[in-house]
Amino acid sequence: MSRRVAVVGGGVGGLTAAYELASAGAEVVLVESTDRVGGKLRGGVVGGVQVDLGAESVLARRPEAIGLMDRIGLPYEPARPTSAAIWSHGALRPMPRTVMGVPGEVDALLETGVVSSVERVDVPVGAEDQSIGDFVAARLGREVVDRLVEPLFGGVYAGHTDRLSLRAAGPQIAALGSDLVAGAAAALARPAADGPVFVAPTGGVHRLPEALAATGGFQIRTDATVRVVERANGGWRLTLGPTTHLESLDVDGVVVATPAPATARLLAEVAPGAAYALAALDYASVAIVTFVLDDASWDDGLSGFLVPPVEGTTIKAATCSTAKWAWTRDAAAGRTVIRTSVGRAGETTLLHHDDATIIETALADLTAIVGDLGTVVDAHVQRWGGALPQYDVGHLDLVATVERDIATVPGLEVCGAAYHGVGIPAVIASAQAAARRLLDAGTMEDERT
Repeated sequence: MSRRVAVVGGGVGGLTAAYELASAGAEVVLVESTDRVGGKLRGGVVGGVQVDLGAESVLARRPEAIGLMDRIGLPYEPARPTSAAIWSHGALRPMPRTVMGVPGEVDALLETGVVSSVERVDVPVGAEDQSIGDFVAARLGREVVDRLVEPLFGGVYAGHTDRLSLRAAGPQIAALGSDLVAGAAAALARPAADGPVFVAPTGGVHRLPEALAATGGFQIRTDATVRVVERANGGWRLTLGPTTHLESLDVDGVVVATPAPATARLLAEVAPGAAYALAALDYASVAIVTFVLDDASWDDGLSGFLVPPVEGTTIKAATCSTAKWAWTRDAAAGRTVIRTSVGRAGETTLLHHDDATIIETALADLTAIVGDLGTVVDAHVQRWGGALPQYDVGHLDLVATVERDIATVPGLEVCGAAYHGVGIPAVIASAQAAARRLLDAGTMEDERT
């Protein structure tokens, strides 16, 4: 008997789960509430240049994304060799070698001018979870947190290290031991893995969800909001569509690949423990401001820079896409494409302004840091409301609660950025694991016949 599965949510997690299930022989229907799949991986044209409006790179040191792109035949390329910087104490300074902001050599860090002092204290590491900020500040001082650790984690989570969980968001730092500098020195001395650190599908990261959707192994329904997920006839029934024209979809298994608030709503009746835990998960809203410029004074050897919150700017980072990616440089035909990111957890005031104000504010920050940016040919604001889950202290306990509850419900799985990592490879891994559990459990036999 064939197995029919519904995947709720058309981001890269949902698309990956649908692809894996279909590859194993299941009949899959992917249901997406918006008019497109891809979630926060999205492309667009700014100033005549095709660009990513969401994530623009994939961590290559984890195998999941690379492996998936290989399987679906999606070509990818490494980022061009460039350097990165950090804006600190009024200047762009070379990004020091660190383990997520923890330096392996204090003198070398002080020479960069990023920080003025380091307080090196050996403090035993306990088993309890705590914030990344508290953990590092107790061992290296507050300035290292504010000017190195904070901007790095702000780029990944758009969060604050005084709230982010050491165990969930910063396990690399926890693994360094009580003497963080010695631990970082040992980690940095190990031979680096072969290959590039970052890659992207040729033409942009938005090509990944497009390629997954184009595999054709599963049905995709857009503009279809799922309103209810419930047990019915030995399987599952989804109620979806506009309130004026509801319809039912009966399946043998369900993968919910939506952000935590939507997942909590859908699971309220069938997995109330998981729903209650997920309802407590906070999200940060961000925006990407993309500029296409003529005659910009950007160092071609610089891929981008981070800005610590203590500097008081609105932008938290900037990336030069034409310096970083060969295809963007070719498409730009002599112009410069720069992306800036704004928005951190709990800081939404700017995002409530109109696009023109956000563009003006980001451009002012860029000009103050980089200098003359030439002529702005075009600019675009892409808002990502509720974009990034916040792995606050205790996050692993929250996830364990969700997973225990879901495990008691045959034929139901969840996946996505809310659980074990927010990066693209981590989300793909989460989706692949959910699909594998659903297939291995043998709970999708059609009991209705």
